[in-house]
Amino acid sequence: MTTDVHTAPATPSIPRRRDPMRRIALAAGLLYLVTFAASIPQLALFADLVADPAGFVRTPGSSTSVLWGSWLEVITALAAVGTALALYPVARRVSRTAALGFVTSRVVEATMILVGVLCVLSVVALRSDLAGAAGAQADALGVVAAALVEVRQWSFLVGPGLIPGINALFLGYVMYRSRLVPRIIPIVGLVGAPLIIMSATVTMLGGWEQVSVAGSLCALPIALWEFSLGVWLTVKGFRPTSLTID
Repeated sequence: MTTDVHTAPATPSIPRRRDPMRRIALAAGLLYLVTFAASIPQLALFADLVADPAGFVRTPGSSTSVLWGSWLEVITALAAVGTALALYPVARRVSRTAALGFVTSRVVEATMILVGVLCVLSVVALRSDLAGAAGAQADALGVVAAALVEVRQWSFLVGPGLIPGINALFLGYVMYRSRLVPRIIPIVGLVGAPLIIMSATVTMLGGWEQVSVAGSLCALPIALWEFSLGVWLTVKGFRPTSLTID
């Protein structure tokens, strides 16, 4: 007697959906690195404009470096908002208040950056249309250019100069409490937050320039916090956690 053995047809393997927590970490990490990389060159690209706005707008010449700086500022602003939106699904499961606070502060920071971009582009437009003006027109042109650059400088102080401290307080709290990344990373952010806020306040009151030795030293911990967070999220992702994302 023979027995037929019926083997069930092999079920094609279904690719396992990628862990949503890893996708979130990768997106947020890359966006953090984009904001870090795009924000660095603008100091050099805007140097001539900031040093002498009246001379810049009165003198015909290429505005390519300023236009590139403006484009990098737009990228920085968009990537900054992107980091908050990417991390919101995770942050809200730790603290809804901190998650909303982080999104709001990032939007404010991006808005300040874009205000500065509009001021810079307005100066470029004046240079393109009215460069070579003489007499009273040239003087008026210089005053307008100087005023626009001053608005840009103040928006740069309030945006990238002050708000990153607020960002670090909200997101640093989330990361420290959840242990999604090594605690030393949010500790650096939480320590750096009051330093950069204090530095921006001193700058507003005329104590020192934002781009100075003292200002740079106070901003260093926040720069380290954002860079290390971006690298960790990109390379390692979140640590194992009970948090789940739909």
